[in-house]
Parts: sequence; C-alpha cells; structure tokens
Amino acid sequence: MKYLPKKLCLILVVNCLITGFFFGQDTATEKGPIDIGQNRELFVDKHLIASMKGNAELRLHHPVRREIAMVYDQPWEGNACGYHTVFRDGDIYRMYYKSWHISPSGNVDNYVYIAYAESLDGVHWVKPNFGLFEHNGSRENNIVLAEINGSRCHDFSVFKDTNPQVAPGEEYKAVGLGRKPDGLYAFKSSDGVHWTILNQSRPVMTGHPFDTQNTIFWDPNIRKYRVYIRDFKKGLRGIMTAISDDFIHWSDREWLQYPDAPIEQLYVNQIKPYYRANHIYIGFPARYVDRGWTDATRALPSPELRRQRAETSSRYGSAVTDSLLMTSRDGLTFHRWEEAFLRPGLRTRHNWAYGDNYLAWHVVETDSVEDDSPRELSLYATESYFTGNSSRLRRYTLRIDGFASVYAPLGGGEFTTKPLIFEGDRMTINFATSAGGGIQVEVQDRHGIPIEGYTLADCPEIFGDAIEYPVRWQGGREVSELSAQPVRLRFVLRDADLYAIRFRGNRDAAEHAVLRPNQFPIN
Repeated sequence: MKYLPKKLCLILVVNCLITGFFFGQDTATEKGPIDIGQNRELFVDKHLIASMKGNAELRLHHPVRREIAMVYDQPWEGNACGYHTVFRDGDIYRMYYKSWHISPSGNVDNYVYIAYAESLDGVHWVKPNFGLFEHNGSRENNIVLAEINGSRCHDFSVFKDTNPQVAPGEEYKAVGLGRKPDGLYAFKSSDGVHWTILNQSRPVMTGHPFDTQNTIFWDPNIRKYRVYIRDFKKGLRGIMTAISDDFIHWSDREWLQYPDAPIEQLYVNQIKPYYRANHIYIGFPARYVDRGWTDATRALPSPELRRQRAETSSRYGSAVTDSLLMTSRDGLTFHRWEEAFLRPGLRTRHNWAYGDNYLAWHVVETDSVEDDSPRELSLYATESYFTGNSSRLRRYTLRIDGFASVYAPLGGGEFTTKPLIFEGDRMTINFATSAGGGIQVEVQDRHGIPIEGYTLADCPEIFGDAIEYPVRWQGGREVSELSAQPVRLRFVLRDADLYAIRFRGNRDAAEHAVLRPNQFPIN
C-alpha cells in the first residue's frame, strides 16, 4: 500500500479529533451527551469518564472505625443480632434488627424477634420499652414483631414510603421471610412500631429461599416499588430484583449483573438509592468466603469455639465475611469493587466469625464528633456474631459522598468526561488535596476543544478540603453561559481526590456567599 498524501493525512487527523477519536468511542458520543441536569455525580464508577491520563485512577475509600453503637446483651437478644435497617425519620434515627441467640453448638431452634432502637443523633441509641410482646414471661422489652404469620421471624426491612399515592396508615412498610407457607410477606404501619400483615396473610412473593435480609423501597427513578432478594444460582448465593406498582403483585425476578467482576458469594445486598443522588443505587453486599480448614483458618481467633460450632456444620467454623461496595445507574447492572469496602480488621474475637462485618441498610448523615468538621456519613456493622453470649454493632464514618474518588499523586494525572449537559450557574466539587497538591478544571466543547475563558490557564489551582466548593475561572467567571449545551470537563489533579461534582442554581449561590469553606451546605 502506498503512503497517503500529507494533505489527506492531515484531513483525517483533524476529522478524527472532531469526531472524538482521541477520546475513545464512548457511549455518550454514540447516544448523545449525558444529561446530568443539577444531579450530584459521584465518581464511584466510570459512568462520566471518557479518558484518564498520567497516574489518575479510581480509588475506593474505606469507613473509619468508631465507637460501639449497641450491645445486644438483653435476655431476648444474644450473639446473633443482625440484619439491621437504619434510616433518619424527621428528628429521630430509627433502627430495626433481628434479635436472636445461637448456642455454641450452632443450634438455631430458638426465638427470633424483630426489635427496635432509636437515636436523636445517630451516635447514642436507646431501646424503648414498648411492652408489646412477651419473652420469658415479661413484656419489658423493645420487641416490635414476634412472629410472621405463625412462624418465627427471620428478617424485617423497614422503609418510610415516599410514594406520593401512599395510603393513610401505610406510611411505613416492610417485608420479611415467613415459613407458613414459605415466602416473602408484606407489612404496613402508621407509626413504625405497630405492624399489620398485608395481602390477607399470604406471601407476596414465593419460589426463592429469601434466607437473608431482603430489602425493599419506593424507587423514585421508576416510580415503582423495588425489592432485592436472595436466591442461589448454580449453588452460589446471589441477588435478584423485581418491581411492583402496588407492593403486592411483583414482576418476574431478574439476576443482578456485574460486568467484569469475579464470581463471588454475596449474602445481604443492602441496596438503596443514595439520598444525595437518588439516581445512583449503592449497595454493601456481604462477601461470604469459605476456604475450609486451612492453617490460616485454625489461626483465627477463638479456635475452640470455632471447632465447637463446626461440629454442627463445618462452615460455621471456617467461613468468614466482609463487605463490598457496588453501585448502579439502573438498579440491575452494578459496578462491583473487587477489594473489600469493610475489612474484618485486627484478629480479635469480635470480628472474624461468619456473620461479622455485615453493614446495616443503609447510610445516614450525622454530625461529626471531631472539632468543627462538616457532617459525615455513619455506617453500622455487626461484631461478635456467633461468639459468646452477646453481639455488638459498631459505628463507622465516611466522608460525605466519599465512597470512592478519582485520585492522582503529586506527580499528576488527569481525566476528561464524556460530553454532558448540565443546568445551573455554578459548578461545585467535593474534593481534598494535600498542602502541595491541587485541582484545575477546564471546560471544553463536545469535541474536546477548550472554551475561551474556561481553559486550564484560566482556572487558578484549587487546594484544600471541602464538601461543596465553588469552581471559578479568571475574574470570578462561572458557568451560566454554558448551561444546557454539550461540554466536556477536564480535571487535572496533583495529590488530590475528587469525590463528586454538581452544578447549582442562583439560590444556592447566595447560600454559599456567606459561609466559610468548611460550612458549605451539604444537602
């Protein structure tokens, strides 16, 4: 083949640049720009990213270990309390959990209740004495459900129903596994404490094991109810989903998809739309791992108790669990991080048993206990499961939106987004740098050509640490003139993490004007 004329080569190169060749054939180019409006966008996946250069990478972050939030040492509780649901409801935080004790031999033929706790700050919890159900001759307890249709309880996931058409008296809803007959049962409540079974005491879903914490909520993205349930596929624990218009009749179940992720045994799912970005589903599945009785297994804490449990079932002594992070844009296909989001931690008797490190469903926002720091996310995880006479729940914290970030070391890195369309007058970022690091932002047209006034040279390097920081270019320039037109964003980072971005309107700009950087509103 003869060489092409230089003039023709130049035309081909320019054409490739214009069509986005050097940015890759991403789906946004093929399907049109991604319309993000004023949505907050978290960098928990590559949904917005077209290309990365230098040492830039997506980085997973991990919750910070805090205090013990609850100890389950009451007569109706025990060493197997779990399947927690936590959410904020007005001025209080509500918590529901399975109240259960397992004997050292692994005998499970005993009580399982659903109990309740509440808090004013998400840190200090109390167990109200409701007097609703009897345990060992006493009603002095916080039990809110003693059985499910004549069988003992198993799991019970509660949510505040935000369906605009919710019927009076059904403001709170829940599902849980019952055994007479086997299936998932639906419940309603007007106050979150007194519960009534729905569907004439028949299960609303059958045909699956359901032997986990099955989660359910009103999904604002599709304006339907959505449920995530347990099933097995080729002998492996997995997760399925279904949707419903009325909470009673459900669609066919579909398996969740995890492109490019390894096959793992997933126990609980803990999936819910993230409250600051409802279009992003965030889940914390527990990863179940059983390597059998290796030397490392025998070296784990409490070996005698571990061997005692194994007499009933070998896996009761050899299996261990941690929690992963996964995110989705449609509730069905998930980006699942391979490394653990929450590791078991130091080898103590509280954190290396089958059933430990299950995260509660879901995160809540709380005040920070450190100086005048901004509010943060609180997460709660099980400890001391299946050991001793009681179990515990530990609180962890995470930066607001801080599940993952685009990170680059001091040597530098950068990334460019796919074409996107936003609404608003200003751009804000959730970021952190070192004293010597920084971030610059360039706005380009959809073909990757820098826009005059918004080039990298026009953006003074941003450094610091803030949840919602306004980005400005030379002369205080903001982005109102670019609203509603396709653009790309180029971020150049040095020893910096970028967690999230958002475009905001004039009213929000007025709020920012009177606040110090670490006081930016985080709604």
